[in-house]
Amino acid sequence: MQNNKQHKELKALISLLDEPDAEVYEQISLKIHAYGTDAIPVLEESWEQSFDPFLQERIEDIIHLIQLDDLYADLYSWAQFGKDDLMRGFMLAARYQYPDLNAEKIIQQVGQLMQDVWLELNPKLTALEKIKVVNHILFDIHKFRGNKSNIKSPDNLYLNILLETRKGNPLSIGILYIIIARSLKLPVYGVDLPNHFVLAYMDVGENMNMESSENDQAIFYVNPFNRGMLFTHNEIEAYIKQMKLPHNDSYFQACDNLTIIRRLFGELVSLHQELGNKEKVEELRKLGSAI
Repeated sequence: MQNNKQHKELKALISLLDEPDAEVYEQISLKIHAYGTDAIPVLEESWEQSFDPFLQERIEDIIHLIQLDDLYADLYSWAQFGKDDLMRGFMLAARYQYPDLNAEKIIQQVGQLMQDVWLELNPKLTALEKIKVVNHILFDIHKFRGNKSNIKSPDNLYLNILLETRKGNPLSIGILYIIIARSLKLPVYGVDLPNHFVLAYMDVGENMNMESSENDQAIFYVNPFNRGMLFTHNEIEAYIKQMKLPHNDSYFQACDNLTIIRRLFGELVSLHQELGNKEKVEELRKLGSAI
């Protein structure tokens, strides 16, 4: 929170943002930047009161840089202390493109999906039957689909857009699937397969914390991009041979949340490289380095 003196100083600095000298402007910008997120409401107010496109653009640039710093700090904190919460990591990634993300709305939307699955589950169901319930709710009732017509859009990777459009790519639909399944104590994990993200239903035995280890074996695999279609270890082997990849045990094993969110940032970088968005590529690389 700012006191009156700080607020006045900040307003005075913002009033100088039309400074024509580039070096002087840089110093003013850095001083405003140092106020952190406290400066954003004041900057937004100044933007609304201005009719100068040049000044508005400068204000937008400063807000963006402050938001990037704040997001980097939140991602670093999540990676260090909160990585068990996959949904928070997923929401933080979406904040890059959508800094005003309505987290409460997203939590409610995902909570509704969890409840819809929970109502159909019972302890007597087999692992296969439980996954069929998840598939039915996500793909038949709520109509989630792979966005095959626009697969290279970065928006496919953002949780808010996935919930809004019901369309995503293998990674985004897979992450949502994991969040829902794990909230209901189903041992579903991501598998970091090259060029494709799939899920594994793990045999975690008596490990009620469901912290997957190298000793745990996948009972079967799930393709989130193809309406939750089930497949086996042999089919992953065939895929690896088809891709001409060397054998790697990790292609069959569960991966952790940090690996998943790192992959998400990696995919965003690749998509923006293809689109020629050099600035976004650099920003996303820096954000990914926080994890």
